[in-house]
Amino acid sequence: MTDKPVLNIDDLEFMEFGHGDKFKAQLGEIAIPLGLSRIGCMLHVVPPGKTAFPFHNHHNLDEMFIIIEGEGDYRFGEKKYSVGKGDVIAAPAGGPEVAHQLWNTGDTPLKYFGISDVSDPSVVEYPDSGKFAVSSMMKDGDPRTAHLRFIGRTKDTTGYFDGEE
Repeated sequence: MTDKPVLNIDDLEFMEFGHGDKFKAQLGEIAIPLGLSRIGCMLHVVPPGKTAFPFHNHHNLDEMFIIIEGEGDYRFGEKKYSVGKGDVIAAPAGGPEVAHQLWNTGDTPLKYFGISDVSDPSVVEYPDSGKFAVSSMMKDGDPRTAHLRFIGRTKDTTGYFDGEE
């Protein structure tokens, strides 16, 4: 936590995030340094032609994005929307019908705030790949720090009493 309840985005420390040719972003944590524990907020900076995250939906977490610079396409369920500076975007909790992904379609970095409530446990579905992730007992809402985390596919499920004999 900072020593004051004010943080300038020019002072953020960024983490590099990505995978392969499609996924790349710099993520700047805002909520945690300010001492907020029930709301999440990050600044995302996505280079042209890239996206930060796979197409996904949260079962129990609402998200909102505020575009502060650049332009992109917002994939939401089965639809796509062009977005740009000043647009506020909803990603409500729910099933694949509210799955979402934000792509940078412009020539400059796409910068946006990602704001959400914090839910623990967290359940996330990835409709394009048929995966899901469950995370529980996370430090600061970060799934990578979860006491229990599983990423898999529903075909890998077992019976309730499997291995209990």
